[in-house]
Amino acid sequence: MSTSVLFMSMSLDGYIAGPNDAVGNPGGDDFMRLHEWYGDFSRPTGPVGQLWDEWNAPGAILAGRRTVEQVDHWGGDNHGVAIFVPSHRPPGPSVANYPLVKYVSDGIASAMAQAKAAAGDRDVLMLGAYTAQRALEAGVLDELQIHQVPVLFGCGRRMFEVLPSRVELEIVRVIDTPEATHIRYRVRRWARRDLSVPHSLSRGTSPLPVFTGRGLGSYALG
Repeated sequence: MSTSVLFMSMSLDGYIAGPNDAVGNPGGDDFMRLHEWYGDFSRPTGPVGQLWDEWNAPGAILAGRRTVEQVDHWGGDNHGVAIFVPSHRPPGPSVANYPLVKYVSDGIASAMAQAKAAAGDRDVLMLGAYTAQRALEAGVLDELQIHQVPVLFGCGRRMFEVLPSRVELEIVRVIDTPEATHIRYRVRRWARRDLSVPHSLSRGTSPLPVFTGRGLGSYALG
């Protein structure tokens, strides 16, 4: 059974791209600081080599439009597998030359279903911050492989800028190195919580329930 996995390098303060992220400057200023843990882009020795193997063996790729357009869809070939791009707009003209690139116009859930069908028993590699947020919202992202780099960017593009609900995660693996801490999380489906505040509570007129270490307590918004 296929598992969808987001792979993302991220600063300690949550940025996955620097400022001035654009087509002519993909990833923004100082973007490569988040990827120095790769070394010389050959397979690392030790436990990080396992991450390299996972990254290079997907059954399909699901990536956001901004991500693929910045690199012209990797020239139509990334690991030799199908590349699915959820987008309500038609693709640019170059995509006609890339038979492995498939634009999906009916939503992230449909794109993921098609990607998993193409992947078979291998993982679906997910790329792109906005697309990952939409996948979490739709409940179709299974795991997150975050490479947390010991640096504070201070500005740029954040990984989780806006989420409509709280998402609980389970840590399933940690590989700690001097260059980065590689944490793999599993999404806990049953533990999602709506973060929206009812109108009646917006002025602190009624307490919200909250679980504390001593049992059920409450707090008011004020």
